[in-house]
Amino acid sequence: MNTVVIVQARMGSTRLPGKVLLRVLDMPLLQFQIERLKDTPKVDSIVIATTTNPADDLIVDLCESLGYLVFRGAEHDVLDRYHTAAQFYEADCIVRINSDCPLIDPAIVSRVLDVFHSELGSYDYVSNILEKGYPIGLHTEVFSREALKNAFYHSTDPDEREHVTPYLYRNPDKFKLASVAPEIDMSHLRWTLDYPVDLMVIRRIIEGLYPKNPKFGIDEIVNFIEENPEISELNSYIQKEQTIMKSY
Repeated sequence: MNTVVIVQARMGSTRLPGKVLLRVLDMPLLQFQIERLKDTPKVDSIVIATTTNPADDLIVDLCESLGYLVFRGAEHDVLDRYHTAAQFYEADCIVRINSDCPLIDPAIVSRVLDVFHSELGSYDYVSNILEKGYPIGLHTEVFSREALKNAFYHSTDPDEREHVTPYLYRNPDKFKLASVAPEIDMSHLRWTLDYPVDLMVIRRIIEGLYPKNPKFGIDEIVNFIEENPEISELNSYIQKEQTIMKSY
């Protein structure tokens, strides 16, 4: 199977404009993320799926300067962007990663992929988001091109078009789903890039770990956080606010 990681990325973020190209240790976070993803086994190629909005020319320029594959598609219909990118690069198996997850761990991506590949034909969709467990920012989804095609042609819900995969996991009668979860619930940890305080957390983690070990993973991050508990406190209120909002 041709396994393609597709990373959705764009400059248009209202909460943290241009977040994917913000720099830590003088490296754009998008570049930092892709270099980490390159260590994922069983991946044939990595594609940055951005939009046709002129503002995203900066993303294209970075990708071309570093030799990354890039695809431009619909800005708001991200399901369309994924579908056309998968067609263009002839992907049989798609790994979906968000560009606001610069700390993505290739070992976790590999674990989700292994479940999909080891039970080839048994599952249409495998992810680590169906159950609470992994920190926000390490989320990985793997699905077949046929499942993506099905969602593209049948989903009309704007939310499903924007977030790509909800049509798959909201229809367990149509798709065979599998979940990957850690032994310990770490879902209270927030390592995604959405607000300025998230950038503070990510910067502290990268600056604390990268110089010693550029290939650090989840275990190293957890240990570092335990040694420096004030880091997680920086954005913990976001998790609490979102939990409260969901309860209403």
